Amino acid sequence: MSKILTKSNNYLSVFEDYLIKISGISLFVVMILTSFQIISRVLGYPWPGYLELSELSISIFAFLGVAYAQRLDAHIRMELLVGNLKGRAKWLLEFFSTIFSFLVVLILIYYSWLFAIDAYKIGDTTYDYLYPTWPAKILVPIAFTIWALRLFLEIFGFLRMIIFKSIEPIAIPIMKTPEELANEEIKVIKD
Repeated sequence: MSKILTKSNNYLSVFEDYLIKISGISLFVVMILTSFQIISRVLGYPWPGYLELSELSISIFAFLGVAYAQRLDAHIRMELLVGNLKGRAKWLLEFFSTIFSFLVVLILIYYSWLFAIDAYKIGDTTYDYLYPTWPAKILVPIAFTIWALRLFLEIFGFLRMIIFKSIEPIAIPIMKTPEELANEEIKVIKD
């Protein structure tokens, strides 16, 4: 089970890293283009339809990074409760909260797929320049599906930690103390 979990985690991590790079690059491009749009507007030459395109691009950097954030344990969570638990009690809480999160994400996938398919079928467009909205809307269930895969791996990772007492964690985020985080940041700055 460890080999399968490790390989799956590695493959999914590579894919998540790729998506977060796309997300970061798209955010940078939108930021640069917005700066040029502001300058051109001040000079009296606004770009037609730019606001609608930038609104549609939000789904790229807002949703493609959720699985990456899950892997790094960067989502908002109850760290006061989880951080004070040790051993199996901690892993049990993590296991059940991950199952709950997985179920919620599955529901979100289902309804966001319906929403995206509906936008495609009815030919939903933006108001002024009639850009189709379905490409932006389809990114939401795709990103949530990748997030669900990450949560699915974490369920097995936490189950493994519950069953086997003192083994190395695989495919689960490990909460770090503020001191550990500070030391990692110092190491990055020195390198």
